[in-house]
Amino acid sequence: MNPIEKLPTQVDVALDERSYPIVIDADWLDRIGAALAPYFPPRPCTLVTNPTVGRHHAEGVRRALAEAGYRVSICEIPDGEEHKNVASLTRIWDHMLRERHTRESGIVALGGGVVGDIAGFAAATLLRGIAFIQLPTTLLAMVDSSVGGKTGINHEAGKNLIGAFWQPVFVGIDLRMLETLPDEELRSGMAEVIKHGIIADRAMFEFLEQHIERALDRDPHVLAYLVRRSCEIKADVVARDEREEGLRAILNFGHTFGHAAEALSNYNQIRHGEGVAMGMVAAMRLAARRGVVGDEEARRVEQLCRRAGLPTRLLPFSAEQYWRLMGSDKKVRDGRVRFVLPTRLGHVEVYADVGRDEVEACLRECGAAG
Repeated sequence: MNPIEKLPTQVDVALDERSYPIVIDADWLDRIGAALAPYFPPRPCTLVTNPTVGRHHAEGVRRALAEAGYRVSICEIPDGEEHKNVASLTRIWDHMLRERHTRESGIVALGGGVVGDIAGFAAATLLRGIAFIQLPTTLLAMVDSSVGGKTGINHEAGKNLIGAFWQPVFVGIDLRMLETLPDEELRSGMAEVIKHGIIADRAMFEFLEQHIERALDRDPHVLAYLVRRSCEIKADVVARDEREEGLRAILNFGHTFGHAAEALSNYNQIRHGEGVAMGMVAAMRLAARRGVVGDEEARRVEQLCRRAGLPTRLLPFSAEQYWRLMGSDKKVRDGRVRFVLPTRLGHVEVYADVGRDEVEACLRECGAAG
């Protein structure tokens, strides 16, 4: 096992003048102002959160920032993927314009992936761009959505189709947040952790096979290692391909299938991580059908997802409906849907030569209707 022996620890995202730290610690949000100041000096800012997180943590974070010299207002947006839309985005814009914020101001996102994505898009667009700080409160946001600068909202045609690349200036992860995270949210985030092992680190995947129950039991050493290693993997990919012109596409392993399932269910039937888990199992099956990965490896991924309490079968929409949604995916190039498929555990490649018949056969095998 490779636990973090000493906290805090830091992972750096190396993007020249847009570089920023991911600081990982435990029980430190009451000191966040002092930690943030070197990267975003005390100025006016808006703390964006949702009612669930805000009820427990917003006032404490606001007070910690205020004690460090920040002038903080709080803006709540509705909770849930179905609210990742223009209405929530407008609520942030309206709030900050009423508060007379300037380009020197900033937005602090306190919440999960939905809060972070919407708040980041607001920061990218308000006054043509203001500072953005991520304080993720869910496992999924800690290991994935808070890192890398992807921001955006959903559209009925697909997930995250409207947005911008806008890097944060600071990411602060408080591992104590995971102690009270609902079980279903912990499992959802674990899908992205499993993904990182599949795409970039076979040893991490094998670690998960050995310790997944300890992770779900919230063993602090296990979770600290998994969060740090996931951030290291994503930071490395983002540093080499910030705007998804090539390598960064590997981070979408499982997402082509998973995003389609989320869109077909109107973003209110499954969590993002549950869609990713379904999608990873389907992608492994597709890879096995093509002969680029072995059946045994596909079974190992399915078994690990099942042990993590994640769904392994696609939602029972038709294969034709899935294919239509995949055609709207951001990874489509020259009219071809691109699929991220493993060639072995710990390494994936992007394939643009997968035909519709091949995909629909895989979809039906994985639970889609005929």
